[in-house]
Order: sequence, then structure tokens, then C-alpha cells
Amino acid sequence: MTKRADLSTRLSYALAWVRGRTDAGPAAGIVLGSGLAGLADRLERAVVIPYAEIPGFPVSKVPGHHARLVVGDLPADGGPIPVVAMQGRAHGYEGWSAEDVAFGARVLCGLGVKLLLVTNAAGGVNPSFGPGDLVRITDHLNLSGLNPLVGENDDRLGTRFPDLTEAYDPALGALLDEVARAQDLPLRSGVYACMLGPSYETPAEIRMLRALGADVVGMSTVPEVIAARHMRVRVVGISVVTNLAAGLARRTLTHEEVQATGARVEARLTALVTGFLARAAR
Repeated sequence: MTKRADLSTRLSYALAWVRGRTDAGPAAGIVLGSGLAGLADRLERAVVIPYAEIPGFPVSKVPGHHARLVVGDLPADGGPIPVVAMQGRAHGYEGWSAEDVAFGARVLCGLGVKLLLVTNAAGGVNPSFGPGDLVRITDHLNLSGLNPLVGENDDRLGTRFPDLTEAYDPALGALLDEVARAQDLPLRSGVYACMLGPSYETPAEIRMLRALGADVVGMSTVPEVIAARHMRVRVVGISVVTNLAAGLARRTLTHEEVQATGARVEARLTALVTGFLARAAR
């Protein structure tokens, strides 16, 4: 069996390939979750790169994840913002390793972004949250069993024991709140719990998560955040509540509902992200 390249070498191959397609220097990286890919379609002078073409890049096959890297300029007040966006992400429940799940975020960070904005579709654990709510992630609970730093540390990328006290940058979070207020856009805040999936949680598990302090729950994001902080890149996160969690809703949970709600809030999310990046990524 062929030995896999170490992470730094694998990352360097992917970065070299992307840079061979574009010489853009993105100021911000964006990870777009289920049903939220439309923001990348707004980019001007876009270079679209399928994940399958990038050496070592994991390709998600989940519906609603286009599996493309999009590099371009996001139109905004004060001039366009150079960004790189992931339309879709790999998940642990697809069989990918933690290193693979976080690899896309590492590519964005390796392209030199000043900040990483992660988005996801999530179930509402907090009973005061409803479908369509936008939630700024203040912290997370990693209950997935996945951590991209397990194994030998690559000191070229980051320290062995990164501090996650401020995994989600407080200053960026405060700015996101400020932009939301200026847009008269309701923005909740809360703790994101990451579960492995792909099955949705049971009502008992949701009660457990609520007791642990979770406000929303999903199956992604946390490995990406850990990897970004390992590489010393600042992170801000937004969850879109696409459904009420098990035991709080009166109907069966489906992925189609997740995608439909994501599409419904796309305009609000795009306005918020654009306004935020216009101030944070200059």
C-alpha cells in the first residue's frame, strides 16, 4: 500500500494547483454549508475549481454540496472583496478522516486569508430558536469523535496544543453583531454542538445537548475551526437554523427541509456576510 504524503506536503500540492489556476490573493475564506452555496455564485471574475481536480482534496457527495472551490471578488460597499469560497464540505459520516474533513479549511488558510467564515445548516436545540434564524456561533461542543490534530503534529502548520479559548474570535463576533444591527437583521448567538451523524439525533440526545449548553446542533464545522486555529487564522461562524431538533418538532426531519430552509434565508445571509466582510476583510 502506498504511503500517504504528510499533511504539509499534501497541502503544498493542493495550494500549488490552485495557484496555478488563479493568482488572486483572497482576504477571506468562506465555507458554505448545506443549501447555502448561492453566495459563491455572486462572486465576480470567478475562477471555479471542482474539488475533484485539486490533488488530495476530498469530494463530498452530499446533496446540496456542489463540491467546488470558487475564487473571486464579492461585490460590496467600498469596493469588491477578494474571497475564496468552498461550495460544500466533506463530512466524517461519509467515511472521511478528521484530517480530510478539515483539509478544505486548511487550503483556504494556506491561500493566505486573514479570516475564515464558516457557515452551516443546524438543528435548533434551544427552544426559542426557529427555522430560518441566523445564529452567531460563540463556542462549540465537539461530540463527533473527530479531531484533525490527532496523530503526529506537523510543526510547520501549528503548535501541538493550540488554545481554543477563543476558537471563535470575539472581536469578529462583535463586528458581526454590529453589522446585523445596522441591517436591522435579527442575529441570535449560541453554542454549536457537533455530532458525527449521519442519523439525526434522538430526543434523548437533544435533551442531553441542551443540558450541556448547546443551542444548535450539526454534523460539520468543528474540525475546520480546529484546523484554522491550529494555523493561527481567526474564525467567525454562522449557523442557519433549518429545522427544530428531534423532540421539538411535530414532523419527521429530512435533508430536503434543511436545503429548502437554507435557500429561503440565502438573501439575508448573503447581505450579512457581505456587510461583515466589507469591514472585516479590508
